[in-house]
Amino acid sequence: MNIAILGLGYVGVTAAACLASQGHYVIGIDPNATKVNAVLEGRSPITEPRIGELIAEAREQGLITANVALGSEVAMCDVAIVCVGTPSAVDGSHNMSYIAEVSRQLAELVKAHPDASLTVAYRSTVRPGTMENLIQPIFDGVLGGDSARIELVYYPEFLRESSAVDDYFSPPKIVIGTKDGDRCAKIDKINEGITAPVFYVRYPESEITKFVDNSFHAVKIAFANEIGRVCTQLGISAAEVHKIFVSDTKLNVSPYYLRPGGAFGGSCLPKDVRALQHIARVSGSSTHLIDSLITSNEAHKSFLFDHATRGLEHGAKVLLLGIAFKNASDDLRESPNIDLARMLITAGYQLSIFDQYVTPQNLIGQNLGALSNSPFIRELLVDQSVVESTHWDLVIDSRGSADKYALTTSRTINISRLA
Repeated sequence: MNIAILGLGYVGVTAAACLASQGHYVIGIDPNATKVNAVLEGRSPITEPRIGELIAEAREQGLITANVALGSEVAMCDVAIVCVGTPSAVDGSHNMSYIAEVSRQLAELVKAHPDASLTVAYRSTVRPGTMENLIQPIFDGVLGGDSARIELVYYPEFLRESSAVDDYFSPPKIVIGTKDGDRCAKIDKINEGITAPVFYVRYPESEITKFVDNSFHAVKIAFANEIGRVCTQLGISAAEVHKIFVSDTKLNVSPYYLRPGGAFGGSCLPKDVRALQHIARVSGSSTHLIDSLITSNEAHKSFLFDHATRGLEHGAKVLLLGIAFKNASDDLRESPNIDLARMLITAGYQLSIFDQYVTPQNLIGQNLGALSNSPFIRELLVDQSVVESTHWDLVIDSRGSADKYALTTSRTINISRLA
Protein backbone atom coordinates (compact mmCIF):
# COMPACT_ATOMS: atom_id res chain seq x y z
CA MET A 1 0.00 0.00 0.00
CA ASN A 2 0.91 3.67 -0.32
CA ILE A 3 0.95 5.20 3.16
CA ALA A 4 1.46 8.80 4.30
CA ILE A 5 2.81 9.49 7.79
CA LEU A 6 1.89 12.95 9.04
CA GLY A 7 4.33 13.99 11.76
CA LEU A 8 7.89 12.64 12.00
CA GLY A 9 8.34 12.48 15.76
CA TYR A 10 9.06 9.24 17.64
CA VAL A 11 5.73 7.59 16.75
CA GLY A 12 5.69 8.78 13.14
CA VAL A 13 9.30 7.92 12.34
CA THR A 14 8.93 4.47 13.90
CA ALA A 15 5.76 3.80 11.89
CA ALA A 16 7.40 5.05 8.69
CA ALA A 17 10.51 2.90 9.14
CA CYS A 18 8.61 -0.25 10.10
CA LEU A 19 5.96 0.05 7.38
CA ALA A 20 8.62 0.62 4.73
CA SER A 21 10.49 -2.45 5.99
CA GLN A 22 7.32 -4.46 5.30
CA GLY A 23 7.33 -3.36 1.66
CA HIS A 24 4.83 -0.50 1.83
CA TYR A 25 5.65 2.76 0.03
CA VAL A 26 5.81 5.50 2.66
CA ILE A 27 5.88 9.28 2.43
CA GLY A 28 6.57 11.19 5.63
CA ILE A 29 5.26 14.72 6.06
CA ASP A 30 6.62 17.19 8.62
CA PRO A 31 7.06 20.98 8.49
CA ASN A 32 10.48 20.57 10.13
CA ALA A 33 12.92 20.54 7.21
CA THR A 34 15.68 19.02 9.38
CA LYS A 35 13.59 15.91 9.98
CA VAL A 36 12.59 15.67 6.32
CA ASN A 37 16.18 16.05 5.10
CA ALA A 38 17.34 13.36 7.52
CA VAL A 39 14.89 10.86 5.99
CA LEU A 40 15.81 11.90 2.44
CA GLU A 41 19.48 11.31 3.32
CA GLY A 42 18.67 7.84 4.67
CA ARG A 43 19.13 8.83 8.31
CA SER A 44 16.83 8.76 11.32
CA PRO A 45 15.80 12.16 12.74
CA ILE A 46 15.50 10.55 16.19
CA THR A 47 17.77 8.43 18.38
CA GLU A 48 16.10 5.04 18.59
CA PRO A 49 17.64 1.56 18.15
CA ARG A 50 17.28 0.05 14.62
CA ILE A 51 15.36 3.00 13.14
CA GLY A 52 18.39 4.38 11.29
CA GLU A 53 19.13 1.05 9.64
CA LEU A 54 15.51 0.57 8.55
CA ILE A 55 15.31 4.06 7.03
CA ALA A 56 18.64 3.63 5.22
CA GLU A 57 17.48 0.32 3.73
CA ALA A 58 14.10 1.77 2.75
CA ARG A 59 15.75 4.73 0.96
CA GLU A 60 18.04 2.38 -0.96
CA GLN A 61 15.00 0.39 -2.05
CA GLY A 62 13.00 3.51 -2.96
CA LEU A 63 10.31 2.72 -0.39
CA ILE A 64 10.42 5.91 1.68
CA THR A 65 10.46 9.63 0.97
CA ALA A 66 9.54 12.78 2.83
CA ASN A 67 8.28 16.32 2.32
CA VAL A 68 7.54 19.42 4.36
CA ALA A 69 3.99 19.83 3.01
CA LEU A 70 0.99 17.83 1.87
CA GLY A 71 0.75 17.30 -1.87
CA SER A 72 -0.95 15.26 -4.56
CA GLU A 73 1.09 12.19 -3.64
CA VAL A 74 -0.62 12.12 -0.22
CA ALA A 75 -4.07 12.46 -1.78
CA MET A 76 -3.43 9.34 -3.82
CA CYS A 77 -2.32 7.25 -0.83
CA ASP A 78 -4.40 4.40 0.57
CA VAL A 79 -3.87 5.42 4.18
CA ALA A 80 -2.74 8.56 6.00
CA ILE A 81 -1.54 7.97 9.56
CA VAL A 82 -1.62 11.08 11.76
CA CYS A 83 1.16 11.21 14.36
CA VAL A 84 1.32 14.92 15.19
CA GLY A 85 1.92 16.14 18.73
CA THR A 86 -0.77 16.79 21.36
CA PRO A 87 1.26 18.66 24.01
CA SER A 88 -0.12 19.71 27.37
CA ALA A 89 -2.02 23.00 27.47
CA VAL A 90 -1.87 25.32 30.48
CA ASP A 91 -4.92 23.70 32.09
CA GLY A 92 -3.49 20.19 31.69
CA SER A 93 -5.66 19.25 28.71
CA HIS A 94 -4.15 18.13 25.42
CA ASN A 95 -3.57 20.91 22.89
CA MET A 96 -5.58 19.86 19.83
CA SER A 97 -4.42 22.63 17.50
CA TYR A 98 -2.07 20.38 15.49
CA ILE A 99 -4.74 17.70 15.18
CA ALA A 100 -7.30 20.25 13.96
CA GLU A 101 -4.90 21.83 11.47
CA VAL A 102 -3.69 18.59 9.90
CA SER A 103 -7.32 17.39 9.63
CA ARG A 104 -8.29 20.60 7.85
CA GLN A 105 -5.34 20.29 5.47
CA LEU A 106 -6.22 16.68 4.66
CA ALA A 107 -9.84 17.60 4.03
CA GLU A 108 -8.83 20.44 1.69
CA LEU A 109 -6.42 18.09 -0.11
CA VAL A 110 -9.10 15.45 -0.68
CA LYS A 111 -11.55 18.14 -1.83
CA ALA A 112 -9.02 19.28 -4.46
CA HIS A 113 -8.63 15.70 -5.75
CA PRO A 114 -12.06 14.28 -6.70
CA ASP A 115 -10.63 10.79 -7.24
CA ALA A 116 -9.11 10.59 -3.76
CA SER A 117 -10.49 8.07 -1.26
CA LEU A 118 -8.50 8.00 1.93
CA THR A 119 -8.43 6.10 5.22
CA VAL A 120 -7.18 8.51 7.89
CA ALA A 121 -5.90 6.78 11.02
CA TYR A 122 -5.02 8.88 14.07
CA ARG A 123 -2.28 7.58 16.38
CA SER A 124 -1.81 10.79 18.39
CA THR A 125 -3.19 10.59 21.92
CA VAL A 126 -6.49 12.50 22.02
CA ARG A 127 -9.18 12.92 24.64
CA PRO A 128 -12.43 10.93 24.31
CA GLY A 129 -14.86 12.59 21.94
CA THR A 130 -12.19 14.05 19.66
CA MET A 131 -12.99 11.86 16.66
CA GLU A 132 -16.72 12.59 16.76
CA ASN A 133 -16.73 16.17 18.05
CA LEU A 134 -13.63 17.70 16.47
CA ILE A 135 -12.21 15.64 13.61
CA GLN A 136 -15.38 14.39 11.90
CA PRO A 137 -16.96 17.90 11.89
CA ILE A 138 -13.83 19.31 10.22
CA PHE A 139 -14.08 16.82 7.35
CA ASP A 140 -17.84 17.29 7.11
CA GLY A 141 -17.45 21.07 7.02
CA VAL A 142 -14.89 21.02 4.20
CA LEU A 143 -16.21 18.09 2.15
CA GLY A 144 -19.94 18.25 2.84
CA GLY A 145 -21.64 15.29 1.18
CA ASP A 146 -18.27 14.04 -0.09
CA SER A 147 -17.03 13.30 3.44
CA ALA A 148 -17.88 9.64 2.79
CA ARG A 149 -14.66 9.52 0.77
CA ILE A 150 -12.83 9.68 4.09
CA GLU A 151 -12.74 6.66 6.42
CA LEU A 152 -11.78 7.82 9.91
CA VAL A 153 -10.06 5.46 12.34
CA TYR A 154 -8.56 5.93 15.78
CA TYR A 155 -5.57 3.62 16.07
CA PRO A 156 -3.52 4.19 19.27
CA GLU A 157 0.09 3.07 19.52
CA PHE A 158 1.78 1.21 22.38
CA LEU A 159 5.45 1.95 21.75
CA ARG A 160 8.15 2.32 24.36
CA GLU A 161 11.13 4.48 23.54
CA SER A 162 14.35 2.46 23.23
CA SER A 163 12.35 -0.62 22.13
CA ALA A 164 9.94 0.99 19.66
CA VAL A 165 10.73 -1.27 16.69
CA ASP A 166 10.26 -4.45 18.73
CA ASP A 167 7.02 -3.04 20.17
CA TYR A 168 5.74 -2.13 16.71
CA PHE A 169 6.09 -5.68 15.43
CA SER A 170 5.16 -7.33 18.73
CA PRO A 171 2.66 -5.01 20.47
CA PRO A 172 0.88 -5.94 23.70
CA LYS A 173 -2.42 -5.39 21.90
CA ILE A 174 -3.93 -3.76 18.82
CA VAL A 175 -6.83 -1.36 19.36
CA ILE A 176 -8.80 0.00 16.40
CA GLY A 177 -11.59 2.51 16.90
CA THR A 178 -14.22 3.10 14.22
CA LYS A 179 -17.55 4.88 14.31
CA ASP A 180 -19.58 1.72 14.96
CA GLY A 181 -16.80 -0.64 16.04
CA ASP A 182 -16.69 -2.26 12.59
CA ARG A 183 -13.54 -3.62 10.99
CA CYS A 184 -11.23 -1.56 8.76
CA ALA A 185 -9.77 -3.55 5.89
CA LYS A 186 -6.79 -1.26 5.30
CA ILE A 187 -5.68 -1.27 8.93
CA ASP A 188 -6.10 -5.06 8.97
CA LYS A 189 -3.75 -5.20 5.97
CA ILE A 190 -1.19 -3.03 7.78
CA ASN A 191 -1.27 -5.45 10.71
CA GLU A 192 -0.92 -8.63 8.64
CA GLY A 193 1.70 -10.90 10.19
CA ILE A 194 1.56 -9.21 13.60
CA THR A 195 0.37 -11.47 16.41
CA ALA A 196 -1.42 -9.68 19.24
CA PRO A 197 -4.91 -9.45 20.76
CA VAL A 198 -7.04 -7.24 18.49
CA PHE A 199 -9.87 -5.06 19.79
CA TYR A 200 -12.32 -3.38 17.43
CA VAL A 201 -14.27 -0.80 19.40
CA ARG A 202 -16.08 2.50 18.93
CA TYR A 203 -14.12 5.74 18.92
CA PRO A 204 -14.55 6.64 22.63
CA GLU A 205 -13.30 3.29 23.95
CA SER A 206 -10.23 3.46 21.71
CA GLU A 207 -9.53 7.11 22.58
CA ILE A 208 -9.43 6.56 26.34
CA THR A 209 -7.20 3.47 26.09
CA LYS A 210 -3.89 5.38 26.20
CA PHE A 211 -5.05 7.46 29.18
CA VAL A 212 -5.95 4.30 31.07
CA ASP A 213 -2.69 2.54 30.18
CA ASN A 214 -0.32 5.44 30.80
CA SER A 215 -2.04 6.55 33.99
CA PHE A 216 -1.84 2.98 35.33
CA HIS A 217 1.85 2.85 34.40
CA ALA A 218 2.27 6.08 36.34
CA VAL A 219 0.31 4.59 39.26
CA LYS A 220 2.62 1.58 39.33
CA ILE A 221 5.76 3.72 39.22
CA ALA A 222 4.50 6.10 41.93
CA PHE A 223 3.37 3.18 44.12
CA ALA A 224 6.68 1.34 43.76
CA ASN A 225 8.64 4.49 44.48
CA GLU A 226 6.61 5.32 47.59
CA ILE A 227 7.24 1.80 48.90
CA GLY A 228 10.90 2.21 47.95
CA ARG A 229 11.16 5.43 49.96
CA VAL A 230 9.62 3.79 53.04
CA CYS A 231 11.92 0.77 52.74
CA THR A 232 15.01 2.93 52.29
CA GLN A 233 14.16 5.09 55.30
CA LEU A 234 13.59 1.98 57.46
CA GLY A 235 16.74 0.21 56.32
CA ILE A 236 14.70 -2.47 54.51
CA SER A 237 15.91 -3.82 51.18
CA ALA A 238 13.55 -2.40 48.57
CA ALA A 239 15.04 -4.82 46.05
CA GLU A 240 14.01 -7.84 48.14
CA VAL A 241 10.54 -6.40 48.78
CA HIS A 242 10.18 -5.78 45.04
CA LYS A 243 11.27 -9.35 44.27
CA ILE A 244 8.64 -10.76 46.65
CA PHE A 245 5.89 -8.49 45.35
CA VAL A 246 6.34 -9.16 41.62
CA SER A 247 6.62 -12.93 42.15
CA ASP A 248 2.84 -12.93 42.58
CA THR A 249 1.81 -12.89 38.91
CA LYS A 250 -1.68 -14.11 39.76
CA LEU A 251 -2.76 -11.02 41.71
CA ASN A 252 -0.07 -8.41 41.17
CA VAL A 253 -0.30 -8.79 37.39
CA SER A 254 3.12 -7.73 36.09
CA PRO A 255 6.59 -6.63 37.17
CA TYR A 256 6.81 -3.80 34.67
CA TYR A 257 7.10 -0.26 36.09
CA LEU A 258 6.95 -1.62 39.61
CA ARG A 259 10.62 -1.66 40.54
CA PRO A 260 11.43 1.27 42.88
CA GLY A 261 13.82 3.61 41.13
CA GLY A 262 13.71 6.86 39.17
CA ALA A 263 10.79 9.24 38.85
CA PHE A 264 8.61 8.95 35.77
CA GLY A 265 8.98 11.44 32.93
CA GLY A 266 9.15 11.65 29.15
CA SER A 267 6.59 12.56 26.53
CA CYS A 268 3.68 10.36 27.63
CA LEU A 269 3.11 9.67 31.32
CA PRO A 270 3.19 13.21 32.78
CA LYS A 271 1.20 14.64 29.87
CA ASP A 272 -1.47 11.92 29.89
CA VAL A 273 -1.86 11.96 33.68
CA ARG A 274 -2.45 15.74 33.55
CA ALA A 275 -4.91 15.30 30.71
CA LEU A 276 -6.83 12.57 32.56
CA GLN A 277 -6.98 14.84 35.61
CA HIS A 278 -8.49 17.53 33.39
CA ILE A 279 -11.00 15.08 31.94
CA ALA A 280 -12.01 14.01 35.45
CA ARG A 281 -12.43 17.62 36.57
CA VAL A 282 -14.61 18.71 33.70
CA SER A 283 -16.72 15.54 33.94
CA GLY A 284 -17.30 15.95 37.68
CA SER A 285 -15.44 12.74 38.58
CA SER A 286 -13.38 12.15 41.72
CA THR A 287 -9.96 10.66 41.01
CA HIS A 288 -7.97 11.09 44.18
CA LEU A 289 -5.28 8.55 43.30
CA ILE A 290 -4.71 9.97 39.84
CA ASP A 291 -4.70 13.51 41.27
CA SER A 292 -1.88 12.49 43.61
CA LEU A 293 0.40 11.00 40.96
CA ILE A 294 2.21 14.16 39.86
CA THR A 295 2.60 15.30 43.48
CA SER A 296 4.02 11.91 44.45
CA ASN A 297 6.37 11.97 41.48
CA GLU A 298 7.63 15.44 42.38
CA ALA A 299 8.17 14.30 45.96
CA HIS A 300 10.18 11.37 44.65
CA LYS A 301 12.49 13.70 42.72
CA SER A 302 13.24 15.57 45.95
CA PHE A 303 13.75 12.28 47.78
CA LEU A 304 16.23 11.04 45.19
CA PHE A 305 18.22 14.26 45.53
CA ASP A 306 18.29 13.97 49.32
CA HIS A 307 19.10 10.26 49.17
CA ALA A 308 21.96 10.73 46.71
CA THR A 309 23.59 13.74 48.39
CA ARG A 310 23.20 12.69 52.03
CA GLY A 311 26.47 13.57 53.83
CA LEU A 312 28.01 15.12 50.70
CA GLU A 313 30.07 18.24 51.33
CA HIS A 314 29.22 21.57 49.70
CA GLY A 315 31.15 22.07 46.47
CA ALA A 316 31.77 18.36 45.89
CA LYS A 317 32.41 17.09 42.34
CA VAL A 318 29.32 15.21 41.13
CA LEU A 319 28.88 13.25 37.91
CA LEU A 320 25.35 12.55 36.65
CA LEU A 321 25.28 9.55 34.30
CA GLY A 322 22.29 10.06 31.99
CA ILE A 323 20.28 13.25 31.40
CA ALA A 324 17.64 11.98 28.93
CA PHE A 325 14.58 10.47 30.53
CA LYS A 326 15.41 6.97 29.32
CA ASN A 327 18.51 5.00 28.33
CA ALA A 328 19.46 4.69 24.63
CA SER A 329 17.39 7.80 23.87
CA ASP A 330 18.05 11.52 23.44
CA ASP A 331 14.54 12.46 24.61
CA LEU A 332 14.82 15.33 27.08
CA ARG A 333 11.07 16.04 27.36
CA GLU A 334 10.09 16.30 31.05
CA SER A 335 13.16 14.27 32.01
CA PRO A 336 13.36 13.93 35.81
CA ASN A 337 17.14 13.89 35.43
CA ILE A 338 17.04 17.52 34.30
CA ASP A 339 15.17 18.40 37.52
CA LEU A 340 17.77 16.49 39.53
CA ALA A 341 20.55 18.39 37.75
CA ARG A 342 18.90 21.71 38.64
CA MET A 343 18.72 20.69 42.31
CA LEU A 344 22.40 19.74 42.31
CA ILE A 345 23.42 23.04 40.73
CA THR A 346 21.23 25.06 43.10
CA ALA A 347 22.74 23.21 46.07
CA GLY A 348 26.22 24.35 45.02
CA TYR A 349 27.74 21.09 43.78
CA GLN A 350 30.24 21.02 40.90
CA LEU A 351 28.11 19.08 38.44
CA SER A 352 29.15 17.35 35.22
CA ILE A 353 26.80 15.35 32.98
CA PHE A 354 27.59 12.39 30.72
CA ASP A 355 25.03 10.92 28.31
CA GLN A 356 26.46 9.18 25.25
CA TYR A 357 23.13 9.48 23.41
CA VAL A 358 22.60 13.23 23.85
CA THR A 359 24.39 15.39 21.29
CA PRO A 360 23.13 19.00 21.48
CA GLN A 361 23.79 19.81 17.81
CA ASN A 362 21.65 16.83 16.74
CA LEU A 363 18.60 17.74 18.83
CA ILE A 364 15.52 19.01 17.00
CA GLY A 365 11.89 19.79 17.70
CA GLN A 366 10.68 19.57 21.29
CA ASN A 367 13.99 18.06 22.43
CA LEU A 368 15.79 21.18 21.22
CA GLY A 369 13.17 23.22 23.07
CA ALA A 370 13.87 21.26 26.25
CA LEU A 371 17.57 22.01 25.82
CA SER A 372 16.80 25.72 25.36
CA ASN A 373 14.82 25.70 28.61
CA SER A 374 17.79 24.09 30.39
CA PRO A 375 20.87 25.65 28.74
CA PHE A 376 23.12 24.40 31.53
CA ILE A 377 22.98 20.92 29.99
CA ARG A 378 25.03 22.03 27.00
CA GLU A 379 27.61 23.64 29.28
CA LEU A 380 27.93 20.69 31.67
CA LEU A 381 28.02 17.77 29.21
CA VAL A 382 31.42 16.04 29.23
CA ASP A 383 32.87 13.21 27.13
CA GLN A 384 33.94 9.77 28.27
CA SER A 385 37.60 10.75 28.63
CA VAL A 386 36.66 13.32 31.29
CA VAL A 387 34.40 10.78 32.99
CA GLU A 388 37.23 8.28 33.31
CA SER A 389 40.06 10.70 34.12
CA THR A 390 38.40 12.67 36.94
CA HIS A 391 38.04 11.75 40.60
CA TRP A 392 34.37 12.20 41.50
CA ASP A 393 33.11 12.68 45.02
CA LEU A 394 29.78 11.24 43.91
CA VAL A 395 28.50 9.49 40.79
CA ILE A 396 24.71 9.48 40.40
CA ASP A 397 23.84 6.72 37.96
CA SER A 398 20.36 7.06 36.42
CA ARG A 399 20.91 4.09 34.09
CA GLY A 400 22.52 1.34 36.16
CA SER A 401 25.46 1.52 33.73
CA ALA A 402 28.30 2.82 35.94
CA ASP A 403 30.13 -0.52 35.73
CA LYS A 404 30.76 0.09 32.01
CA TYR A 405 33.17 2.92 32.77
CA ALA A 406 36.55 3.10 34.54
CA LEU A 407 35.28 5.44 37.22
CA THR A 408 37.30 6.86 40.08
CA THR A 409 34.78 7.83 42.70
CA SER A 410 34.23 7.98 46.44
CA ARG A 411 30.61 6.88 46.15
CA THR A 412 28.16 5.73 43.45
CA ILE A 413 24.39 5.93 43.87
CA ASN A 414 22.22 4.04 41.39
CA ILE A 415 18.92 5.95 41.35
CA SER A 416 17.42 3.65 38.71
CA ARG A 417 17.06 1.05 41.45
CA LEU A 418 16.43 1.66 45.16
CA ALA A 419 17.98 -1.22 47.09
